[in-house]
Parts: sequence; C-alpha cells; structure tokens
Amino acid sequence: MAEITLSDVGKIYPGGTRAVGDVNLGIEDGEFLVLVGPSGCGKSTVLRMIAGLEEISEGTIAIGDQVVNDVQPKDRDIAMVFQNYALYPHMSVFDNLAFGLKLRKMAKDDIKARVEEAAGILEITEFLDRKPKALSGGQRQRVAMGRAIVREPKAFLMDEPLSNLDAKLRVQMRTELGRIHTRLATTTVYVTHDQVEAMTLGTRVAVLKPVSEASPDNLQQVAPPAELFHEPVNLFVAGFIGSPAMNMVYGTLEGSNGNVYANFAGKRIHIAQRALDRHPGIENHLGKELVVGIRPGDFEEAGVAHGDPEEVIEANVDVAEVLGSETFVHYELGERPVITPDIAALLADTGADASTLGDTTKFASRVSSDVRVSPGDRVKLQIDSSKLHFFDPADGYRVGASPA
Repeated sequence: MAEITLSDVGKIYPGGTRAVGDVNLGIEDGEFLVLVGPSGCGKSTVLRMIAGLEEISEGTIAIGDQVVNDVQPKDRDIAMVFQNYALYPHMSVFDNLAFGLKLRKMAKDDIKARVEEAAGILEITEFLDRKPKALSGGQRQRVAMGRAIVREPKAFLMDEPLSNLDAKLRVQMRTELGRIHTRLATTTVYVTHDQVEAMTLGTRVAVLKPVSEASPDNLQQVAPPAELFHEPVNLFVAGFIGSPAMNMVYGTLEGSNGNVYANFAGKRIHIAQRALDRHPGIENHLGKELVVGIRPGDFEEAGVAHGDPEEVIEANVDVAEVLGSETFVHYELGERPVITPDIAALLADTGADASTLGDTTKFASRVSSDVRVSPGDRVKLQIDSSKLHFFDPADGYRVGASPA
C-alpha cells in the first residue's frame, strides 16, 4: 500500500482545451477516496493520469515516495478495474485471474494460491472453470475485481465499476466493495457520478466540477461524507450532494430585537443561534442578499407543524412521490423567482433540475411515508432553522468559508 499525492496536476489537450486544472490532493495509505462529479468534470481523467494512461500536462503525481510522471503504467504497481470488465472471453475465470501473474512469471503454486484466495474473498470459487459468457454481470465484475486483488498492488484504481449493473446488483456490489476494502485496507481511488456510491463507500469524497473560464479549478471540496452533506463549502457542492438536492432560495437577512431572520419568497423565518454559529461573520451580511439553503430532510412532517411559529411556512403541494419508506413532496409557493440569473449560473454545473430555477419558487421536503398529501393541498411546514445554510452570491461560497 502507499500514499498517492497530486500536486498542481493539470491536463490540457491539443488545441488548448483544459480538462483538469490545478488539482492538489493527498490520498492516505489505506484510504478509500472517491472522485465524484457530473459528466465532464475530469474525474476519469484524473484517475487515468494516476494510472499513467493519460500524460500529465502540469504538476506531479507521486505513489509512495516515487514521482511517477514518467513511469510506465506497468511499473506503477497499481491495479485498475474498468467499467466494462475487460475480461478475456476465451479464458476461464481462473485464467483471467491468473493472467497478470503469469506474465510476471510467478511460480504456479503461488499463482494458484493467490487466485484461490481472491476467489474466496469474492465468493466466486465455484465459477473458476467457467468462461465469462456463462456469468452474470455481477459475477463478471467480481472477476474483474479479483484480477486486481491477486496482484496485491500498492493501490486500486476503479473507474465506475458498477455502472453497468442493474439497481439491485449495484447495491449488493457496493456493500461487497466496502467489505473487501475493510478486509484488504488497500489504498483505493474510485470514480463515480453516483453520489450514493460516493457517500456510502468513501472514507473521504472529492467533489469535482467542470473547468470553465470563470472557475478554472475542478476540485471543489474534499471531506468525509457527513461533512460534505452538512457543511458544503459552496453552492456547487451543496447542489450536487444530496437527493433530492438542497433547496436554494434567494433572500435577505435582518436583525430585530436580538434575533436574526431570513426573508425569502415572501416568508420571514427565525434563524436558530446554532445556524448562526456555523457561519462565522454572518452578521456582516445583515440587510444584504444571499442564498438560503434548506435540505429536504430539514422539515417536519407536512401538517404536523409545532414549536416556534416563526419557523413555520405554508405551501401548496405540487407533486408527491411515494417511495415506500419515505415520501418526497414538492411544493410551489407561488412567488416570482427567488433565484437570480447570477445564482442560476453558479448552480448550472450541478446538474440541478431546471424547474428549481424557473418562474416560481419550488422546493422539496422528505417526509414519512405515513404522511398523506395530494397535489393542491395547502400544508404547514416546520423548518429546522438550526440546519439552514447561507451562501454569499458574490462568489458562491458558504458564509464563513473561504474559496480554496
């Protein structure tokens, strides 16, 4: 195992197109780090540069104490797992697992021992004599991972390895990946566009966004999953992490009789002191416009409003999505837009639903499946104002946080 260090790493393609800009990232020995972001954000390019499959235009990459910029992929002692399995169809599972070891001219007994150990870890021992065409998608992906495991490399690099599987298999394999990493504790860099995979697998998660003239850096925030969710550093991370996405409305803060209130969409909400404490310097934004963020899970159940009446809003139900264990309720306040064009531009790269940037104020809440609501219902919602988020529209960063 080994640390992986990226220092000022960039990638510029012929013609001047920049895919990756100034990435600084330290991946600890034994860590499971996930690179997540929308399509085109450069996450696979970063992974391929670590692997040596893409040349580095700028900066350095080190694996352990060795700078590997000019080291061939085969000499980096890493193993890569691809989205499309990349198995040899004419070989048995055993031979697929053993192929790389045979190229290294390892002794037959050692090859057999490693293959059997990996097959045991992945629970594919009974399939060692089969060809890939006789396996299911999940079994093929286990073989692809087994081929990486038998090499006992310094690090695993995984490029969306579960994206070809159906929803049920993805959940199963996600659990297996977590179990395997716990057992092997090998440094792992994992690329996905699926934030559920990112949040459930990663020791830490690195959120990337596409490079643009206004924002030349891909890397937005690197943190444990809970920190990303509860303390997003900017509007992009706040909008990308979480499903449904964080509700964001354009509003103002005001102080009155020692209290602070958020005014948005014609509503006036008392802000709990805990939320103010999480945003150092927020007093400097009194009377100014900012973006207020509310997670869908930070509402009490529809129709059960209680507690501080200054934390209650009323809204019309637009759509109710019943998912079994929970219900997502979408509301429309009927006001004019609260997201200005400038804020819309800051949010554009999150892949957010365009309806949240439309002609009326729309937002969502997550409630118990026991709550029965229908389109057109008028309901009361209790906001947990201690969990409100505030962002400066000037730069898109959370109040109290600084641009990286």
